[in-house]
Amino acid sequence: MSYESSGEYIKHHLTNLTFGQKADGSWGIAHSAQDLQEMGFWAINLDTMGFSILLGVLFLWGFRRVAKKASTDVPSGWQNFVEMIIEFIDESVRGSYSGTSKLVAPLALTIFVWVFLMNAMDLIAVDLVPWLASPIAPYLKIVPSTDPNITFGLSLTVFALVLYYSFKFKGPGGFFAELAFHPFPKWMFPINLVLEGVTLIAKPVSLALRLFGNMYAGEMIFILIALMYSGGWALGLFGGFLQLGWAIFHILIITLQAFIFMTLTIVYLDMASQETH
Repeated sequence: MSYESSGEYIKHHLTNLTFGQKADGSWGIAHSAQDLQEMGFWAINLDTMGFSILLGVLFLWGFRRVAKKASTDVPSGWQNFVEMIIEFIDESVRGSYSGTSKLVAPLALTIFVWVFLMNAMDLIAVDLVPWLASPIAPYLKIVPSTDPNITFGLSLTVFALVLYYSFKFKGPGGFFAELAFHPFPKWMFPINLVLEGVTLIAKPVSLALRLFGNMYAGEMIFILIALMYSGGWALGLFGGFLQLGWAIFHILIITLQAFIFMTLTIVYLDMASQETH
């Protein structure tokens, strides 16, 4: 696939494979920037949904396979790896969540592994999968966490659980009191509501934007380095070393972002579970 300019190359690699209603009223896949602009709200990024569901199924299949074949004898390498992850998640939950819930630990495990797998797609060469899919897909992004639809979907789910836990453990009155009567005296409850309301809403927004921003920036750097391959063998060789170095460093970033998303989820649910005094 050839590109007229570096800008077109970057724009192409940052565009999702989108299905929606076009300006003429027909439904189909966007094949141009014009098609994307004309599509309304009811559009879906097929690549984001496809890769995120595929990675989720891969996660469930891999862990279920280990659970079915788990043995008390000398465990296999994969069983050791899974047990190490579970122990790590269990320690994180015990250290950050003071309440009792059968949901928090499985939720933390799911978030950490799923987000890590979505982030790890960024380590695949930026041109490889789009080139393989080019005969049938005009655009293709393989890193789901670079799509704000995914990051906000995850964070809003966590936010819904925060509200559920707040009502469950504090009751409607206790939850309202927490928002209206802190941190200032009760007669300043309008100001308290505004301040605490902003703080509450900031939780899902910060969760989503932090993950999206870091992964989007990482993908952009990979794309910019890939552009160096078109500048001759010397620049291409230098770009290869840069890409290797950035990929090694990026392993830390994708792991850290999954860990931060998981940890903040646990902390938010712990705060929601604590009764108001």
